[in-house]
Amino acid sequence: MPVITCIEDLRLLHKKNAPRAFYDYVDAGSYTEGTYRANSDDLAALKLRQRVAVNVDERSTRTTMLGTDVTMPTALAPVGLTGMQWADGEILAARAAEKFGVPFTLSTMSIGSIEDIAEATSKPFWFQLYVMRDRDFIRRLIGRAKAAKCSALVLTLDLQIIGQRHKDLKNGMTVPPKITLSNVIDMMTKPAWGLRMLGAKRRVFGNIMGHVKGAEGIVSLSKWTASQFDPRLDWKDVDWVKNEWGGKLILKGIQDPDDARMAVKAGADAIVVSNHGGRQLDGALSSIRALPPIVDAVGSDIEVWMDGGIRSGQDLLKALALGAKGTMIGRAFNFGLGALGQAGVTAALEIIQKEFDTSMALCGLRNPGEITRNAVLNPY
Repeated sequence: MPVITCIEDLRLLHKKNAPRAFYDYVDAGSYTEGTYRANSDDLAALKLRQRVAVNVDERSTRTTMLGTDVTMPTALAPVGLTGMQWADGEILAARAAEKFGVPFTLSTMSIGSIEDIAEATSKPFWFQLYVMRDRDFIRRLIGRAKAAKCSALVLTLDLQIIGQRHKDLKNGMTVPPKITLSNVIDMMTKPAWGLRMLGAKRRVFGNIMGHVKGAEGIVSLSKWTASQFDPRLDWKDVDWVKNEWGGKLILKGIQDPDDARMAVKAGADAIVVSNHGGRQLDGALSSIRALPPIVDAVGSDIEVWMDGGIRSGQDLLKALALGAKGTMIGRAFNFGLGALGQAGVTAALEIIQKEFDTSMALCGLRNPGEITRNAVLNPY
């Protein structure tokens, strides 16, 4: 077993363990991948302000997100196909998040279903929603999230149409995998992954299969899913979802101050400054660059969070310094999952927390509430 010291160690082990198509699904962006790279590069360009001779003996990484106590200001982001990185991946990630003390968000396009996660956990989790053409299905999906006692709904707004991801096309990425010579050869080199998948609870989209007429088989499920993302999505649909849901609503995919103001008017409880991990509009601003103008635009009217490029506790500190009250991590926890299963998700969270705690101390800070823009030397 290699010594795991950072998220990069987990990424390399994930790449070694998982079939290429599923690893590439996580670690890729759209088109030139410029925005995908910028998310990390622009965080790296920010330099922290070191302070000395400050008493930092009593420190805490704890805070709240939407009024809920969290071990650190981070939630596990919704990531599709998590259950293909490691068998029952959503269940394992949810358990790791619950034990560690941060929120877990289940994707609409997950392998494990809402009901699977509710059965496997003891505390409420969040559910992420895409508004699809079949509004009756969406209404029933929201009802299932209510029945599972999900404590917040994360409505993703930036996937009305899907940005092209070249690696997915070249890999012929499907769920379950297409039986092609290259895919079979690749999966044969990952025997442990294959053995785990044989015992998995599910191997297709658990929130959709069996819940949609005309999508009972693998082929029909794939066709239905590909046709459902709705380019007609607008703020009236946000109002409709809010009324159907009736609980705490988080709007994800905000990149512009005007849209942030619209989110406040729509009555959202939090927004996530996000470019979908660089998987949608290639050429968009990195999340960390988009964050300060949005924070300035909405002030304390709404909780502002950020995702995109966070791979360390230093990145987490920088996001908070530029105004985020919380963050989401997607790739980082998937790297951990694909590397070591549930233990890998826990390792990813522990790595980020330890780095966050150490970095706060060396910046003369004792808790997330003390972090301001003064903590970074901003080159932008």
